[in-house]
Parts: sequence; C-alpha cells; structure tokens
Amino acid sequence: MTSPFLLRVVATLLLALAAALLCVWLRIPLPWMIGPLLATAAASMLRASTTSWAPLRNIGQCTIGLALGLYFTPQVGALVLGLWWAVLLGIVWALLLGWLFGLWLQRTQARHLPGLNQATTWFAGAIGAASEMTLLAERAHARTDLVAASHSLRLLIVAVLVPFGMQFSGWQGIDGSATAGRAFSPGGMLLLVLAASAGAWLLDRLGRANPWFMGPMVVAMAFTLAGIELTGIPGWLSNAAQLFIGVSLGVRFTPAFVHTAPRWLAAVAVGTLAMIGLSAGFAWLLSLGTDLHPATLLLGTAPGGIAEMSITAKVLQLGAPVVTVFQICRLFAVLVLVDPLFHWQQRRRRP
Repeated sequence: MTSPFLLRVVATLLLALAAALLCVWLRIPLPWMIGPLLATAAASMLRASTTSWAPLRNIGQCTIGLALGLYFTPQVGALVLGLWWAVLLGIVWALLLGWLFGLWLQRTQARHLPGLNQATTWFAGAIGAASEMTLLAERAHARTDLVAASHSLRLLIVAVLVPFGMQFSGWQGIDGSATAGRAFSPGGMLLLVLAASAGAWLLDRLGRANPWFMGPMVVAMAFTLAGIELTGIPGWLSNAAQLFIGVSLGVRFTPAFVHTAPRWLAAVAVGTLAMIGLSAGFAWLLSLGTDLHPATLLLGTAPGGIAEMSITAKVLQLGAPVVTVFQICRLFAVLVLVDPLFHWQQRRRRP
C-alpha cells in the first residue's frame, strides 16, 4: 500500500467517523451507516479523493454476517422454516417489481436516450445483485454506466429513506430475538472469525456472490442452530462494520455519476420511490396472512440491498432473521433467474 493511498483511506475514514458522530448527536437512524454513506457520497461527487479499502469493506461485511447469523437460534430457525410460502411470494414479488421498474425506465427514457436497448433497462431494473447485474449487462451489450448508476442510486435512496420511515412511524424494538445480551468472549470470537474466514474463502473460490457476507453468516448460523454460543458481537465492532460498509457505498458516487444522463437518474429516483410504496402495500397484505409485523416484511421485500436492509432490521430490532432470509432467497433467485428470463423473453420477441 502506497503512502498517498493510505492517506486517502485515513482521510476518508476520519470524514466518515465525523459524519457518524454527528448523526448520533442528531439522533438520525442508523447513524454509523447513513452518516458515512452520505458524507462520503457528497465528498466523492465534489471530486474529493475518497477511497474505500477492500479489506476494510470485507471486515465490515464479515462482521455484519456474523452478527446476523447469531440470531438464528433453533427457535428462530423453526419460525423461518414455517414461512417458506411467504418467502416464495417475496421472490415472485421481487421479480415482478424488477420487471415493472425496467418497463418504466424503457417507456420513459427511450425518447431521450437514443440507442437505449432492452438489455439496459432489464438489468438496470433487476432488484438486487448490483455488481452481478452490471456484468450480465455488459455481456448483453447494454450500457453498463446506466445500469450501475441505476443500482447505486436505488440503493442510496432505499438505504436512507426506509430507516427514516421506520423511525418516523415508531416501528422499532418489536423483535424479541435480539442477541445484544450475549456475552463477548475473546476465545470464542477468535474461533468464530477463523471459521468465518474459511467460509468466506470457500464461497469466494466457488465464485458466489457476496462471499464475505454470506460465508460468515452461514458459519454463524450453523453454530447457533446447533445450540453452540461462542460469543456475542460488541457494539463498537458492529458500529465500525457499518461505517466501513457506508464508506464502500458512498465512494461509488463519483463526479461521472453526477453527469450520467440526468433524465435517467430522475426516472430511477421516481421509480424507486414508487417501488418503496408498492412494497409497503405488499408487506401489509403479506402481514395479514402471517404473525409478522409489516415493518419486518417491508424490510424483507423492499428494493434495497441485503446488507443495508439486514443492518436496518438488526439495529432497529425489526426481525433481523426473517429479513435476512427474505433478502438472501431473493438474491439467489435474482442471480439464477434474471439472465435466463431475459434471454427467454428476447427469444419470444423474435419473428
């Protein structure tokens, strides 16, 4: 690591820390993620030399993955298994929402962006797996800049608005499965980290999505479901992890992002707001057939990222295990189905 790069990393972390402390003082929801995200994004768009160091991002994802995996006690596991039909409906909803979002982008932007093809709007509209959708879009000869901008802006809007909405509505602290009381054990933490690192390495070698999040979470789930309680995650470590993730999201908003087809970004923003509203209605309907709170189901079906929605559920105590399962299953479905569905509908359109 060169000295200039190290200085940029340190300066970015100091900016993120200051923003997080300010948000704590202002009582903003999820201050350790939203503060760094907004501050880093603003600085990046103003051409400041912000930098996210990949190992810190991986540590953040690993920590959050472990913290979420520790929720899955045998009792919680039985609860989640009983919701398989709701999870399936959540997957269908995500695919439908992504199709509608892509259709909205196509209908509103075709006149303003000459040469805009269906591959661009299809992969830009998909809900979840942002980096994977950008790669698939490139293979389909789509405009990857528009696809990446769509996913980045959607994640930013959802990550900021949904926690604020939860706090404004008073929906928090309804989850009785929180693990805050579990004692921290240095030895148990060391063993858990070693096992989590092995899980992350294995998923990375297999080419799976989000290995530094999924691997540690699966490892922690396996221990907890077996009734083995190694350690709890201290609050300061969870806060640091949220800060690292907030920075990694914020640095995506480069000056080039600001100049990316303003009409396209406006359409993405309007479409994202509509999807949040539709997901709220879907969550309310789904809650009528379950014993789950609408806030939990909204986080599980909202068009946000798995890490951001799971962190929101964890911090606000809104059913983190259920939210995590909904988001994970949706992620797998999007990764497996979106590309084949695109080629299927392309074949149908050919004369």
